Amino acid sequence: MNIFDVNWIAVVVAALAGFVVGGIWYGPIMGKKWMGAVGLTEEQIKEGNMGMIYGGAFAFSLVASWTLAHTFATYAVDLSFTVKVLTAFGVALGFIVPAIGTNYLFSQKGKSLFFIDAGYWLLFYTAMGLVHASLG
Repeated sequence: MNIFDVNWIAVVVAALAGFVVGGIWYGPIMGKKWMGAVGLTEEQIKEGNMGMIYGGAFAFSLVASWTLAHTFATYAVDLSFTVKVLTAFGVALGFIVPAIGTNYLFSQKGKSLFFIDAGYWLLFYTAMGLVHASLG
C-alpha cells in the first residue's frame, strides 16, 4: 500500500471537523476556563500571530487526520463505522491523553488545564473518526 493511498477528501473534512471542534471547545464552551488555566488574557491572545497559530494548528490537524486515514487504510479488511470511531477515540485516550498528561505532570501544570485539553483531544479524534467512518 502506498502511504498516500487515502481518501483525501475525508482527510481534509476530518481535519476541518477537528478544527471546528477546537473552535467551539476553546471558544464558548471552555474558552474562559482555558485562558485562566494557562494564565492568558483575551488581549494577550489577540496579540498572537493568528495566521501562524491557526495555520499551524490546521496543518497539525491535517497530519493527524492523514495518519488516522492511513491507519485505517492499512487493514486488509474494511473496518466498520463503529470500529473506526472507537479506534480514533482510542488513539486519543491511549496516546494523546497520556502524552499531554506526562508533559503536564513534569511542567507542573494544573489538573484543570489537563482536563480541558484532554477533553478536547478526545472530542477532536472522535470527530475525525466520525468523518473517516462516514466518508472513508
